[in-house]
Amino acid sequence: MVRNIAILSGSSHPGFVDSICEMLGIAPAARLLTKFSCGETRCEIRDSVRGKDVYIIQTFGVGGEGVPPNSGSGGSDGNSSGGYTVNDYFVELCIMISACKTGSAKRVTAVLPLFPYSRQPDLPFSKVGAPLVGGNPRLAEAGREGGSGEEKAGSNNNGDAGGEGTKATPGWASPAKPQYYTTHDYENPALMMALQARSGHKQFMAQSGSLIADLLTFDNLRARSILQRYIVHHIPNWRDAVIVSPDAGGAKRATAVADSLGLPLALIHKERRPPQITQPPGPTMMLVGNVAGRTCILIDDLVDTAFTITRAAKLLKREGRATRVIALLTHGVLSGDAIARINATDALDRIIVTNTVPQERNRRACSKLEVLDVSGAFAEAIRRVHHGESMSSLFQYD
Repeated sequence: MVRNIAILSGSSHPGFVDSICEMLGIAPAARLLTKFSCGETRCEIRDSVRGKDVYIIQTFGVGGEGVPPNSGSGGSDGNSSGGYTVNDYFVELCIMISACKTGSAKRVTAVLPLFPYSRQPDLPFSKVGAPLVGGNPRLAEAGREGGSGEEKAGSNNNGDAGGEGTKATPGWASPAKPQYYTTHDYENPALMMALQARSGHKQFMAQSGSLIADLLTFDNLRARSILQRYIVHHIPNWRDAVIVSPDAGGAKRATAVADSLGLPLALIHKERRPPQITQPPGPTMMLVGNVAGRTCILIDDLVDTAFTITRAAKLLKREGRATRVIALLTHGVLSGDAIARINATDALDRIIVTNTVPQERNRRACSKLEVLDVSGAFAEAIRRVHHGESMSSLFQYD
């Protein structure tokens, strides 16, 4: 039993929090989360958190089902028919953190099984409409040319992007001294890494490379060891299988799994190029590697609409002559018509996701779906953080 700790559950995945608390030998702290009639989020922490180590667990994958407001935690003054969105969960998390800080909690840690907004694009497809790039494009280009050799992405004492005494306005050049400041430099992506965190803070960049936040401490939990154990213990003749990355962006992830298990690697290359010059551009997929007569294991971090996974499975069986295709994914958001798309695809034999996102309804609707429980990894991570122990042993892959 862990002492002097409080586990608070958001409304996104209470069952996941109950499993973590059961492994830690404690009960979740009492709280009330609902909505007022005007739609604003209502939060009440009904247990004392003074001097405690507080962990707030909130995930952000709603998929095709908005979770209704939790009226079972007490009286509801709000709208019981509306569903929650990712933004609702984010606001709810912020309010809970503020409530715990107001309640004199010793330390507040946000536990996010699925990090929100980490899939936003970091580089635009064209200069028109680029993120955080506005104003007159000619003026911006003139500022870039005039400021040759002086361009920089700086940080003033307040941690804001910009030079000393200069207000950072993305997309605008200073008339007195032409310079160009932006966190999304589409001509030189390396400048995105030049932003420095404030003193005493760590710089955190999301996987997309564009989301930067000042966090005091953070730990990134990985499901690779859990997925590898599943391959070894639940896939027959796994030594004859092939690890496949469904796109070029996940090649490094799939390579790590393949090297750890000693399996061959295949890659699916996707590009938007028209088959003929007269035709409009469309996504084309090409298989790189030999998968004939083998079981293919698709490795990816997240499945949302399941469009990429299902197309990859069809390609592996149609052109690669694979015998079976199994998708092994960390987060199963499965939004929109993802479940219907998976059920309609005969090429995909099985899909395995973790329970970082609620999957009860999806499991009832899809017989191919299998869910791995990762609450034990989160419980152990919380225990180690609480006691100040090392986290490295949680990531022993071999």
